[in-house]
Amino acid sequence: MVMTPVDVLAQAPPAVPDRVAPVAKRLLQTEGAHLIAFTFAPGQSMPEHQAAHPITVQCLSGQLTFTVGDQTVSLEPGVVIHVPARLRHEVECPPATSGPSVLLLTMLPGHATPHNAHER
Repeated sequence: MVMTPVDVLAQAPPAVPDRVAPVAKRLLQTEGAHLIAFTFAPGQSMPEHQAAHPITVQCLSGQLTFTVGDQTVSLEPGVVIHVPARLRHEVECPPATSGPSVLLLTMLPGHATPHNAHER
């Protein structure tokens, strides 16, 4: 077994303010987890979407909002959210944020719930 350190803030892509969406960079892909860094400029967002696998999201710098339905959580450094597979959600960097915000997404492949699991 080999340990794989990842300095997410050092490897996160720079923000590109002229874009509508944040910039993403895959940092690690293993059998158990995929790490992806997103850098948001103030005002950028990821509109409502879903992931095929369970995920965790963590704000490493700046400030973000994370919304599921009518529930919104302020994502600040140190806050981690677990999201089950296929739960629709959205992420935004508030326009009043003073600079870029870095989000660490951890995808957990192999843990997805089948679409018809509730029918069994």
